[in-house]
Amino acid sequence: MSTNVMKSLRFTEFGPPSVLRIEEVAIPEPGEGEALVRVKAAAINPSDVVNVAGHFKSTVLPRTPGRDFAGIAVRGVHHEGAEVWGSSGQIGIVRDGSHAEYVVVPAETLSLKPKSLSMAQAAAIGVPYITAWASVVSAAQIQPGETILIVGAAGAVGQAATQIANWKQARVIGADIVSDPIPGAESVVNTKTEDLRERVLELTAGKGVDVVFDTVGGPLFEPALRSLGHGGRQVAIASRGDARVSFNLVDFYHNFARLLGVDSYGLTSRQIAEIEDELRYGFETGALQPSPIEIVPFEKAVDAYSRVATGQAKTKQVLSFDEVSKRD
Repeated sequence: MSTNVMKSLRFTEFGPPSVLRIEEVAIPEPGEGEALVRVKAAAINPSDVVNVAGHFKSTVLPRTPGRDFAGIAVRGVHHEGAEVWGSSGQIGIVRDGSHAEYVVVPAETLSLKPKSLSMAQAAAIGVPYITAWASVVSAAQIQPGETILIVGAAGAVGQAATQIANWKQARVIGADIVSDPIPGAESVVNTKTEDLRERVLELTAGKGVDVVFDTVGGPLFEPALRSLGHGGRQVAIASRGDARVSFNLVDFYHNFARLLGVDSYGLTSRQIAEIEDELRYGFETGALQPSPIEIVPFEKAVDAYSRVATGQAKTKQVLSFDEVSKRD
């Protein structure tokens, strides 16, 4: 393969993962304020599958998807030659993403890779941990000794939020559609078989929680909101099913509750880098642990996308470019 081209996962129409193709394209050139990164590993997030399906209005075709990555900074940044990792709400959507051998990103969105993590592990922490930090720390401003209810605690973002809350010395109550223990959660409420508010009140001696981190929304939004104690705050990042929710406004303001929204796509490059630096410290000190991953050769990217789309992937799928580099 010519040194001026690279392999990239592309889609020219919206649809299922089968619309994706591995193609040879020109290696991108970084502009002012941008960096070129040689991608060593890149995670597949559910949002990447949704993007390919055409659910993001801002996506312009043709496009290379992928928001998270880890690799080597090649040009255009003071970290040149260093191992870096990053994420962005723009790449893969309004600009080509990380599911390619090289990616151009805003230079300020890069952070040095945690030394304790492999490239594949670092590539998998972007969206889940950045979203969790922006919600639990930046928005909710969790404090030591507080109790947080994490709705959707078994998911990738929920598990990241649980670790972060533990690190900040908060007590975690998890809620999900299963009763299986969730590492770091003191208790787990099964939202299919238990009344969320009643169970939370039992677990908090009738006081309710200080913070709710709601990764689900929809029909669970109001029960989660009613689980707040006086002066509590709830952070919402999604609403599965119906985007519209309802709740008792009188009860809401009598409780001095606060409702906060967080959109990881809307975070600036600088905000992302600041969070990445905080997370790096957490991973390097052992306060945070990487999630389980499955490393997939880049040539099998479409298959990996299909497993994520159908729910068959039990762990985070991470594309590896090592074999591509060896052959070239």
